[in-house]
Amino acid sequence: MRRTTALLGSAVFFVLVPCVLAGLVPWWINGWRFQAAPFGVEALRVPGALLILLGIPGLVDSFARFAIQGLGTPAPIAPTRTLVVTGLYRHVRNPMYVAVLLVIVGQAVLFADGRLIVYGALFWAACHAFVIAYEEPTLARKFGAQYEAYRTHVPRWMPRFTGWRLG
Repeated sequence: MRRTTALLGSAVFFVLVPCVLAGLVPWWINGWRFQAAPFGVEALRVPGALLILLGIPGLVDSFARFAIQGLGTPAPIAPTRTLVVTGLYRHVRNPMYVAVLLVIVGQAVLFADGRLIVYGALFWAACHAFVIAYEEPTLARKFGAQYEAYRTHVPRWMPRFTGWRLG
């Protein structure tokens, strides 16, 4: 896949999947309305805003790496040609899912809405099932020993502090 096609495909997938899952669905659930602050302390909303601000750039960076370095998209129908192990992928194997989850949980905290926490838990469970049943076996078949080395050193969900380098 050419880089231009990969960028366009990734941009379309970005709008159709993470923007819907981290933006539209939370809006359907909550309407982006602030509920009463926990314990009446408005400052408790700040960590929610920080989680959102942390998740969005991580998501954009991960998508860009798939297109620019991997010459593919996050969509299973147009996967990358090469295994992407730079940027946030040096710290966690699934930075896109982690970033979307940060945005969802951030909204739950910002808006003080427990329904969004439940949605975040369901989102993570669905991602975990997809990663275990489809993504990891597919990557193992496609990239073999290279993926196994990566998988051995980089955690699935909880980022490692120091970035790992392949080879």
